[in-house]
Amino acid sequence: MNRIDRDWLVDVLVASAWAALVSAFPSTLWELFTAGDPLESTRAAGAMLIPYDSSDAGLIAAACVVHVSITLFWASIIAWLLPRQHIVWSSIAAAALIAFLDLQLIARFFFPDVYVLEFWPQFADHLAWGAGLGVALDWRWRERTMPAPEGQRVPT
Repeated sequence: MNRIDRDWLVDVLVASAWAALVSAFPSTLWELFTAGDPLESTRAAGAMLIPYDSSDAGLIAAACVVHVSITLFWASIIAWLLPRQHIVWSSIAAAALIAFLDLQLIARFFFPDVYVLEFWPQFADHLAWGAGLGVALDWRWRERTMPAPEGQRVPT
């Protein structure tokens, strides 16, 4: 890809939305099964923007802003660099690298409320995010490159 076009932007937005949706399940399910607090990671994400002792509503709203921003940032980078073969596996591998970067390096120095969260449930969220992103991008890109059925004109 040599330029950013409208289709690419839509692909990234759709894939980001799907990835953001599925990425919350692993850690939330872990917290529910271990009788933990399912909002703990949401509060920690919100504390990246506002103080941790803010209201839950404020932290949840801030977490939405943070999650959307980070998701769009990483999804854009991955979509730009991702090879067009093995998209899902490449996206999951990239998400694993991002998890170590986000959770072990960046959070350690800048976001202590995120750093103190259990690593493996957050890592699982990242993997789910990568899988969601990869599946959505693969679906969007494959749909555009599929040949038209026999006898049907291809729009130009």
